[in-house]
Amino acid sequence: MLKTFYQLKLIANFITKVFPLVDDCLAAWKTSLEYCPDENLKRQALASLKHKRFHAQGGSIYALYPGVPKDNLVDFIVALQTISDYLDNLCDRAGCFDLKAFDKLHISMFDALGITASKHIPSVNYYALYPYREDGGYLLNLVLACRNQLAKFPNYPLVEKQALELVQLYSALQAYKHTYKEEREKLLADWIRPKLTNFPELSVWEFAAATGSTLGIFMLVAASSLTTLTVQDVAHITRAYFPWICSLHIMLDYFIDQEEDKAEADFNFVSFYKDEEECCRRLVFLWQKAKEMVLTLPNSSFHLTVIEGLLALYLSDPKALQKDNYRVTKALLQEAGSKVRKLHSLCILLRKKSII
Repeated sequence: MLKTFYQLKLIANFITKVFPLVDDCLAAWKTSLEYCPDENLKRQALASLKHKRFHAQGGSIYALYPGVPKDNLVDFIVALQTISDYLDNLCDRAGCFDLKAFDKLHISMFDALGITASKHIPSVNYYALYPYREDGGYLLNLVLACRNQLAKFPNYPLVEKQALELVQLYSALQAYKHTYKEEREKLLADWIRPKLTNFPELSVWEFAAATGSTLGIFMLVAASSLTTLTVQDVAHITRAYFPWICSLHIMLDYFIDQEEDKAEADFNFVSFYKDEEECCRRLVFLWQKAKEMVLTLPNSSFHLTVIEGLLALYLSDPKALQKDNYRVTKALLQEAGSKVRKLHSLCILLRKKSII
């Protein structure tokens, strides 16, 4: 009963206190695009803010982690997630397939997180190898917003190495995933297979999915606001989030996007499952592992709410309820239990009201 009350209170605060902060941040970044002279960059930036808003919303749940300065963390999460979503559009929708150009763009994410090594951002033109370049300072200002907030977190140096390792994996994934179609599958598989030595329970594509999540970074940064954080705490958080929670997160994202990605000829890791039965079995496995790992963490009720919310949020998407996905969705909700099913019903209601 106490856990149920905690979850209900957390969700209520998320909707009433965090969502408005996220909306304000996103609105400010949208306004800043008035000064973007390149119409191609402006169009992709606006599209990411409009169509990927729920990424920033969902990630901002970590602003409610116990002891975290809510406003500061929301500002950071929205800025970093906006960089991520904007660069995803630039790699995916602008007709560029150059690995080196993608790597150069993603230096911005390293600069956003790497505040200990350098007090000042090196003079880097993130667009140097990209066909469009004049953004009116949009990307640089997002980087500066991240750095300004991270400087306020007393124990960020304790998590910086792990955060940069996660962003390195993320950046490599984005480059390989968006290069020429005839090359990307082999490049990704060759990059990932050596990394599976420590994670033999995962497939290549499940590990790839884990590299595509920003949730581990958000949790590490949230924890860095606590003066009581230890090196052991950082190791436990990293081990729980990567790869398990992160893989669950992105595989759910791919699960609901299968038809859309097929139509657009986009890479989709769920498509590598041989059939619906394997898809269902593996998503259930990832859910079970994520749940097992969160129960080992301090404030386990918070983390449990996060992963239960992931299931409820993604599986409440109309695409998850379509005929081709319905049986897997139903099986996942059945496995997850009554609390997740209630959250699922709530998410459907919130979607109808356009709150999420």
